[in-house]
Parts: sequence; C-alpha cells; structure tokens
Amino acid sequence: MNPVEKIFESILWNSRFVVITAVISSLVTAFAMFYMATVDAYFLVSHLGDYLSADLVGEARKVFRANTVTHVVEVIDGYLLATVLLMFALGLYELFVSKIEQAEASETPSVLAIHSLDDLKSRLGRVILMILIVNFFEQAISMTFETPLDLLALAAGITLIGATLYLTHVDDSH
Repeated sequence: MNPVEKIFESILWNSRFVVITAVISSLVTAFAMFYMATVDAYFLVSHLGDYLSADLVGEARKVFRANTVTHVVEVIDGYLLATVLLMFALGLYELFVSKIEQAEASETPSVLAIHSLDDLKSRLGRVILMILIVNFFEQAISMTFETPLDLLALAAGITLIGATLYLTHVDDSH
C-alpha cells in the first residue's frame, strides 16, 4: 500500500467523527425538549386547581377539560420527541463512533442499544409512530362532528392506526 493511499484511507476513516456534531446537537436538543415538556407539565399541574372553581360550570368546564387534555397530549408529544432525539444521538454514536459498553453490559434489555442502521431506523420509526398517534388523538379531541362523514373519517383514522400497530407487531415477531 503506498503512503498516499494510506493517508487518504486514514482521513476517510477518521471522517466518521464528524457524526459527533450530530450526536451533540441531537443530545442538546433532546435535553431542551425534556426541559420544555417538563415545564409544560409543571404549569399544567399547577393550573389543575382551577378545575375546582365554582365559576366553571356547564360549557366552561367542558372547555377547560378539553384544553387540559390537549395540554396533556402536548406534554406527551414533547417527551416522545425528546426520546426520538435521544435515541438518534445514541444510535449515531454507537454506529459511527464507538460501542457504548454500559448499554451492552446492562442487565435489562435496552432499547437504546443499537446494533445496525436498520435497528436504529426501526426503533425511531416506532417512536415516531407513537408521536403521530398522539397527534391524531390531539386532533380528534378538538374535532367537531357536523356530518356523518366526519365521524366516518375519525373511524377510518382509528382503523388505520390499529392496522399500523398490528403490522408493527407482526414485524416484531419475525
């Protein structure tokens, strides 16, 4: 092997470390999303005392309840997005930089132990699917049913979600 080829291959191999910028950025963004979702959860819980108010009667109570449920769904969505970013950061690191010994040595099976690009894609896909389901739920809560077709569209969406979950379960068993 000539020296130029050896230097070039060394540079090429070590260029994989550029992935560390994506790992760090994803990790920082994941922490930011965990922080935002936690702050949202804190304010959500702090406003639940208002539900006892005697001023909330009839339609006002229903609106407050619907808004609260929507905020709960938003908090769940924030935590799921943070989880996707965390899994992405750990997966990129493990695939391109180095194995994470603590993940490999863990007694409990870790969803964060990534062994291939397909493994990372599969795990991220499942969490993204959960985010989409949560967003669908959030939209379904605020949906007004004016015609039977609206109710049929909701039922079709629920059926598609059920079929998707079934197919991902079937994929897991193979």
